[in-house]
Amino acid sequence: MAEASPVPGRSLTDAWQRRGWLAWLLWPLSLLFGLLVRLRKALYRAGWLTSERLPVPVIVVGNVVAGGAGKTPVVMALVQHLQARGIQVGVVSRGYGRRSQECLEVFPDSAIEDVGDEPALIQRRTSAPVFVAARRAQAGRALLDQHPHIQLIVCDDGLQHLHLQRDLEIGVFDDRGVGNGFLLPAGPLREPWPRALDMMLHTGQQPAFAGGYRASRSLANHALRADGSRVALADLVTGKPLLAVAAIARPEAFFAMLRAQGLPLAKTIAMPDHADFSRWAGNADGACTVLCTEKDAVKLWGREPDALAVPLDFTPDPAFWQALAMRLEPLLKP
Repeated sequence: MAEASPVPGRSLTDAWQRRGWLAWLLWPLSLLFGLLVRLRKALYRAGWLTSERLPVPVIVVGNVVAGGAGKTPVVMALVQHLQARGIQVGVVSRGYGRRSQECLEVFPDSAIEDVGDEPALIQRRTSAPVFVAARRAQAGRALLDQHPHIQLIVCDDGLQHLHLQRDLEIGVFDDRGVGNGFLLPAGPLREPWPRALDMMLHTGQQPAFAGGYRASRSLANHALRADGSRVALADLVTGKPLLAVAAIARPEAFFAMLRAQGLPLAKTIAMPDHADFSRWAGNADGACTVLCTEKDAVKLWGREPDALAVPLDFTPDPAFWQALAMRLEPLLKP
């Protein structure tokens, strides 16, 4: 089986899981980082840096650690759950990695380079209004100007974006938990831990610490073509060799899920998170069926139109939705 070379930076993220020599070597820098984080928070508390409150409730979904932990699936599940309850929801995001600095609304035909892959996926999956801007408060104002019926805004990432005030914070964790407990760059923490969160959601198989709610993640039993039609994964076991590609924080987790579905992967290609596929030539001869994540598909379909996106089924515990409803009730009262 042909395997791709390791994703750049993987050795550092592996080091973040233990307090080895590399973590201790970087530890003095983490002290400086922690000082800057605490100073910034103090400036907000003192009013030297100002924060903004939007006229509707804001839920922030984010991570205290660097690297993906399943935040975007949580955002999409949250939006769809609220929509099913009849709540008009909008989404704001920074749009990581995009080339534009403008405040933009995300449409089905928006250029991924301008709005970012995750906002594009959220809009495609939920059909909710999605705006991107470097300052989420600016995105929120623009969203409400264009969609005044919106009752609640979900902020995709932004636990550390203190310029936007929030009513509810949901922290997302996977099996790595908080890693070695060190701040960046010696560890994965973006801010000192522990810190207060309104709700915690564990998306991994074995939560690294107690507290919070569980969510299960598994691949759907089908893949999506660019036109939205489906093909059963079972039908892919025979036929062309399968090439799996992923440009996410933990590509190996996606490959493992595909193999667990019984798919014989002939080749895997792991790319850096948010890679734009501008130099994609992984299937130049068309000999393979290409499998990818939904997040990657919004970029890859422009260059590999026959690629198949395998959706992720994400299901939080019912207790999570019950607790969320109790917290939202006073916020949504007229």
